[in-house]
Amino acid sequence: MNLDVLTHILSFENFGELVVLVRNSIIAGAVLGVVGGLIGPFVITRNLPFAVHGISELSFAGASIALLVGVNVVTGSVVGSVLAALIIGLLGNRARERNSIIAVLMPFGLGLGILSLALYQGRAANKFGLLTGQIVSVDNPQLGWLLGISAVVVVTLFVVWRPLTFASVDPDVAAAAGVPVRGLSIVFMLALGLAVAVSVQIVGALLVLSLLVTPAAAALRLTVAPLWVPILSVVFAVTSVVGGILLALGGGLPISPYVTTISFAIWLVCRIVGGRRSARGRGGRAQEPGAPTPSREKVAA
Repeated sequence: MNLDVLTHILSFENFGELVVLVRNSIIAGAVLGVVGGLIGPFVITRNLPFAVHGISELSFAGASIALLVGVNVVTGSVVGSVLAALIIGLLGNRARERNSIIAVLMPFGLGLGILSLALYQGRAANKFGLLTGQIVSVDNPQLGWLLGISAVVVVTLFVVWRPLTFASVDPDVAAAAGVPVRGLSIVFMLALGLAVAVSVQIVGALLVLSLLVTPAAAALRLTVAPLWVPILSVVFAVTSVVGGILLALGGGLPISPYVTTISFAIWLVCRIVGGRRSARGRGGRAQEPGAPTPSREKVAA
């Protein structure tokens, strides 16, 4: 790589002053890391990564329309995400139906968002930021919105954590045991919609999976323990977002390449470590004491 290009990407001149300028973004990034880390394991267990991408496209459309008409972008993003989450949650009972609905919503949302941005006559950075994220756009009102919405998501997850875990791992048994599986699914989809909406403000609509899916996928390569999976997922997500913001200060690039690179690197290391552990386990007895049960293996997959 050309040395001048590398210097442009990683130049930390006046780094201290720049950190002060993005203080709100660092706070928002850390909070979103917690949200993404907590909700991510459920996304994987319930086989909803595709849904995250679909919701993000409608969130992008809502934010783009809000930008065009001059209203709060976070509000538009939340409206788009919640609508998408409700549609997917109410109509997509089965995986095949859900994937079909998402496949219909994604191009519609992306097309509507692109149309709105094409009509928008403001700063080009605002357009680009909705897709790939930006680090200097979080003002105090937006930070308040982000913190409030994130608090709603986290509180909701803690309230329904145990029954949601049961319903996510084995919905048929949970329904037979009297767990309101259908209602929990709707509640979770709404929480996921809100999480996507706030995540889009930092990492952008196109790369929201790096925050809501990749950290949890990395954690599940290391362990299936119910306690450690969300803890590791939160640590990985916060590291990716905050680390990406800090590295982005060293160059004139958007935040997203840094966040996605850190997130992917963490996942790759966890996959290598997890693969070696699995190989050592297979080298011993067929079933070691305390090895994952089939239901846990289903979660890890």
